[in-house]
Amino acid sequence: MDWVETTGKSIDEATDRALAHLGVHRDDAEVEILEEPKAGLFGRIRGEARVRARVRPAGPRPKRSRRSGGRDDRPRATEGRDARTKGPKSKPSDGDRPRKSSDKKEAQPARQAPKASSTKSDKVSPKESNMAEGITLAEQGVIGKGFLEGLLSSMNISADVTVREIDDETVEISVNANPPTELGVLVGPRGTTLQALQEVTRTVVQSKSPGRTDRILVDVAQYRERRVAALGRFANQVALEVVETGEERALEPMSAADRKAVHDALTEVTSVVTRSEGEEPRRFVVVAPA
Repeated sequence: MDWVETTGKSIDEATDRALAHLGVHRDDAEVEILEEPKAGLFGRIRGEARVRARVRPAGPRPKRSRRSGGRDDRPRATEGRDARTKGPKSKPSDGDRPRKSSDKKEAQPARQAPKASSTKSDKVSPKESNMAEGITLAEQGVIGKGFLEGLLSSMNISADVTVREIDDETVEISVNANPPTELGVLVGPRGTTLQALQEVTRTVVQSKSPGRTDRILVDVAQYRERRVAALGRFANQVALEVVETGEERALEPMSAADRKAVHDALTEVTSVVTRSEGEEPRRFVVVAPA
């Protein structure tokens, strides 16, 4: 997956936004700090923090040059062809027959070289090709959909599973039912079960694509959309209280996606500032007067 660049009022805030965009835990991502906020007059902070992040690769990709069996095998194959070509050109006379037996023994190893090269290429090429290329985003969506359909069937839950490609590197798999009440077990308190379901689905897809896995999002009964809207209303109410009292307020621990929703909801509110504190999984947002 390509790098994602995000900004924030602090390094932690920019990192939280990057992780929320990728939909992964901090341990599953690589984060690089591109720019730090600068201290201005009277302790004020000028500028924004800027970081870039990406999902930590599942494993090293093999070099594409090895897909065809490796260049080291080709000279041996050429020697074998040269040996066969040179043999018929110098036909020995009847008097040279004792030497013909010797020539045949010398040429025999050269004829075996192409066979060994071909066998090696046939065995290595398909696997290395799959690891180098991975599978397409559409194929990843199909794998994730199949896993979720099997899970729903084993739980005796009747629901529709659809796949939607959000961008070139992100696919969303949605589970919906009418009525959606029986899907609550897949969401859990504050979406914790849904987050775990997304991680399991991503792991299943990753196991089928050792070379490359894109961003896999899972949503149940449009929970994510409703959660972002609810957090936005909650954050604005907290901001009003902070302005009235003049005291900062620490919110309860949240996931990276929820923290991002709070930061985004208050971005345009100039009377307050937000920051993230603590360590996962107890990391939380602080809303303070500007």
